[in-house]
This record gives sequence, C-alpha cells and structure tokens, in this order.
Amino acid sequence: MNKLGILEGILFVVGDEGINLKTLCEVMNITMDEAKALLLKLKESYESDERGIRISYLGDAFKLTTKECHKEYYQKLIENPEANTLSPSSLEVLAIIAYNQPITRVEIDAMRGVSSNHIIRKLVAKGLVKEAGKSKMPGRPNLYRTTSEFLDCFGLASLNELPELEETVNEEEEKELFTSIYKEDENEVGI
Repeated sequence: MNKLGILEGILFVVGDEGINLKTLCEVMNITMDEAKALLLKLKESYESDERGIRISYLGDAFKLTTKECHKEYYQKLIENPEANTLSPSSLEVLAIIAYNQPITRVEIDAMRGVSSNHIIRKLVAKGLVKEAGKSKMPGRPNLYRTTSEFLDCFGLASLNELPELEETVNEEEEKELFTSIYKEDENEVGI
C-alpha cells in the first residue's frame, strides 16, 4: 500500500479542519515517527516549483494549503466576474449557513448529505462566509457565518430580512408498506 498516497488523500479529505498527528497515527495505524517521516517526505515533494500546494502546520493540525507565491493568480480567479457566479450547490450551502449560523461544516454536510468542504472554501474566498470561532463539539470544528459582503451581495440590511422559510408538512398519514391503491378482487382465487 502506498502510504504517501493515503496520507495525501487524508489531508485532502480533512480540508480546512486539518488533522493532528495523534489522529493521523490512529487512522493510518502507524507510529508517530512513521507519521512524521511520511509528512516530511510528502512536504519535500510539494516544495518543487511544479507543485501548487504545500503542507502547513496551523492550529495544531496539518493541512494542505496553496503556495503564497501563486497568490496573484488565486486573486484573479476570485475577482473574475465569470468565476463569481454561484452554483446551485454554493447557493444551497450559503442558505444553510445564513439560516443556521453559526454552524459547522459537519452540520452542513449532514443537512446536505454530501461534503461541502470545497464549497465552503470558495465561499470564504469570495468573502461571503467567514470563520466565526470554534464549536464546543469534539474536535472543536470551525463555526461559519455569513459576512457583511453577503448582505451587500443580496441587498439585505440585516439577516432579519431573509425570507421566511416555508415549512412543508406532509399531512397525509403514512401508509403501511404493503398498502396499495389497487384493491384486491375478493372473487380472485389465491395462488
């Protein structure tokens, strides 16, 4: 098994949250020394000019981050009007944050049923969402909330101007699994 590949995948999956050394050792079932050696080897491979990411140690966690020397290109991407359109998925995540803030990425993922890590990063980069502290949940995940730029972008004076959510209630009682709209003919002979 390629442990460097596994490590790289883990760092990608944990995203902004990062992963501490102890958890990394538990997940990969390796020793601290092995984990440090793998992190160092992967870090060295990212130092090449041909690579656009690096491993950073921030807030007691290892994370994949972009290289500072490429900042001007990332800035152009953010400022590009075509890149500033929001996908339906981005709007969904933005709405979840707006109506439930402050909220963690894990809670957003649970509501959507899919990972929102990449979308949250884009929303943070666009200035529509920001980190708003740490949750008291285990692992102390980041809390997210909307920004004043979000209000400006959507023409709102405050969050109180968000439209009310319609609550859809299914008034029809649940039917048993085998209940059908088709009626059995009493005259039919059972097989």
